[in-house]
Amino acid sequence: MRKVGLSLDMFVFHKKGERVKVKKALWLSLFWISLALMFNVGIYFVFGKESAIEFFTAYLIEESLSIDNLFVFIIIFATFKIDLRYQHDVLFWGILGAIIFRAIFIFAGVALIERFGWIMYIFGAFLAFTGLKMAIDLVRERKGKQIEKVDISKNKIIRFFMKIIPTTDDISEVKFFKKIDGKLVATPFFIALLVIEMTDIIFAVDSIPAVLSVSTNTFIVYTSNIFAILGLRSFYFALRGIMDIFYYLKYTLSIILIFIGAKMILNHHSEIVGSDFHISNATSLIVIASLLAISIVASILRSKHLKNKTHR
Repeated sequence: MRKVGLSLDMFVFHKKGERVKVKKALWLSLFWISLALMFNVGIYFVFGKESAIEFFTAYLIEESLSIDNLFVFIIIFATFKIDLRYQHDVLFWGILGAIIFRAIFIFAGVALIERFGWIMYIFGAFLAFTGLKMAIDLVRERKGKQIEKVDISKNKIIRFFMKIIPTTDDISEVKFFKKIDGKLVATPFFIALLVIEMTDIIFAVDSIPAVLSVSTNTFIVYTSNIFAILGLRSFYFALRGIMDIFYYLKYTLSIILIFIGAKMILNHHSEIVGSDFHISNATSLIVIASLLAISIVASILRSKHLKNKTHR
């Protein structure tokens, strides 16, 4: 499935050097979502209702949290001045790397939970703290207070890498390495790819524990991640044209992270003390889907209000 999906996206849906338009990106996003839903139906008939709910909830969590990555991708490509025609090719290799790293994180996370049950408290507290910090930063930013921004070009790892391997500013064609005067040098495409991989690893620290709150079945967790990641590039190009729809997304993500963190802690504690209290995956699905729907509707209404205001 992973190989088929990547082959379709790279060689069938996309032409090398093509500038992906918003309309095409939206249709491709719909295709990947439909494919995930079809796979979800297959899980329902093969493994049953509970597994199907687990997959869809995990997919929804991963998809919503992944959208936050896309805002960072926009900054990365702008920093390294990567033309829109070449961004799709860089993201292809970035997502391929993400699939590999996610597999490592997922199998390691499941192994830790199975061996040390108390780690659910740590995962839950970390997610709740991350969500709370995100909410505080958003409130501060809205009040006009300066939030410390990360300058990608000054990242210590990137600067260290650039000292080890010579780099060039040549971005005339999509090549990660070039030979100049007989020496192998890295291009901005490779530096951008390196930053994308680093960014995904950082985001995986949030998203993997969140998905593990839904299920510790490696098949469910990994396949839900794969389907969410496969559609990530299409979402990226769609996002560039419809960013207003996601205006309230970060507020929603902070609430979702706090909710998932609280769920992990409460459910695990209830299991230890023998309590009947339990937040089901079906309840989680309803809460997360409702929050996302509300944020999208509120963002659309905000966009319309601003347009009407400017036309007066």
